[in-house]
Amino acid sequence: MKIAAAYVRVSTDDQIELSPGSQLKKIREYANKNGYVVPDEYVFKDEGISGRNASKRPEFNRMIGTAKIKPKPFDAILLWKFSRFARNREDSIVYKSMLRKQCGIDVISVSESLGDDKMSILIEALIEAMDEYYSINLAEEVRRGMMEKINRGGLVSTAPIGYKVVDGELQIDDDTSDIVRYIFDSYLDGNPMIKIATELNDKGIHTKTGGKFENRTVKYILKNPVYIGKHRWSPNGSQGSRSHYKDDSDTIVYDGRHKPLISTEKFEKVQKKLSLNKPHTRERAKHENALRGLVKCHSCGNTMSLLVQSGVKYMQCIGYSHGKCKVSHSVKYDYIYDIIIKALQDIDEVYIGKHIVQNSKQNRNKEINKQIEKERLKLVRCKEAYQAGVDTLSEYKENKELIENRIAELSANRKQENVFRQAKLIRQHIFTMLPKLLDSNVSLSDKNAILKENIDKVVYNNSTKEIHIFFRSSLSQM
Repeated sequence: MKIAAAYVRVSTDDQIELSPGSQLKKIREYANKNGYVVPDEYVFKDEGISGRNASKRPEFNRMIGTAKIKPKPFDAILLWKFSRFARNREDSIVYKSMLRKQCGIDVISVSESLGDDKMSILIEALIEAMDEYYSINLAEEVRRGMMEKINRGGLVSTAPIGYKVVDGELQIDDDTSDIVRYIFDSYLDGNPMIKIATELNDKGIHTKTGGKFENRTVKYILKNPVYIGKHRWSPNGSQGSRSHYKDDSDTIVYDGRHKPLISTEKFEKVQKKLSLNKPHTRERAKHENALRGLVKCHSCGNTMSLLVQSGVKYMQCIGYSHGKCKVSHSVKYDYIYDIIIKALQDIDEVYIGKHIVQNSKQNRNKEINKQIEKERLKLVRCKEAYQAGVDTLSEYKENKELIENRIAELSANRKQENVFRQAKLIRQHIFTMLPKLLDSNVSLSDKNAILKENIDKVVYNNSTKEIHIFFRSSLSQM
């Protein structure tokens, strides 16, 4: 009896395919007839997702990642049809080749059973080519239908905050329309987007999807022409993304049939004000940062990023910039860098020991837990092999005892090492790096790499002006 995975996919654009339950039923019937066992943990389902691009299918990607585990967790992947695996021939060839050559795992269609001869390979390729043709043709038909709807001024997207859909048309939503008006008025009154987002969150107001407001959420609303009675649609599919307020030569803006929430005059004033803020964003991206990715906010744990204002470099919590963190941690870049360097110069082994315990133990135990999980999966497979009649009772007991002993051994290894012995090694390593950190000829990006080699994170507390440096546990292996 061999182990198999089942991959089930149902997309919203297919009207004639089997339901997820029906697909899985067909797969299990095939497995029973052909000597396969399909454990529940190896059933992967992508529902309501197109097959054109593998990167947009989370369960497909999880299945591929599981297939790469050594030893291989299953011998085959069973599908209802090859079209469930991919409708893109490039994806199909790449993943099938990788699975067969690198993992020793076959991809089998239970309704399009083929052999191993040359003719079967040709037939499989023809089936995949027909599936891709169907997918491309369907996409073209959908796009053609969209364009026809656009020509009539119809709705081709979901309702944004401030509106609701009634009989296929946008209608002002009395429950949320005032939120949109407030955002436009507040921005024109001089309030930055971060302040608007924070105020909305503090009042318990949520976005259309139920999340918290951020800088980009507010900007998306301010840039959306739907509020002046228009629609916006991109043929390349980006209309569903929050990034579609960016310039796109393919984007179509057309008159809708709904009532506007905002006057055209007010909307244009907002666009003009938004355009004046662009140079600041471009300026911020030019500067290197020796602390990139290292400094964390004490209040929310988010990374503090480098900002530049009037030529002065400072760091601020990303969460605060996005309206998610209520505490500003603004600090001059040179000030916090000097504090970190001085702390490294004066550091002792007791401090290092205190600040590697949780990181070292957490990282080490995380790897051991992964190994224990693999052994527990083996226990499940042993039981299934016994239940399927592949192994005798004595074989099952013997295999079970070996695996349980291995789990006990791994569990016993989750012990804390001599922390202060590690601290001594880390301190020695830091002192060899300090001259480079103080050398003005060493680039900021190189200094960043040196710091990241030694430090896991630096937590900055703005209220006390204190920092806590946490060291990488990997240094214990030097």
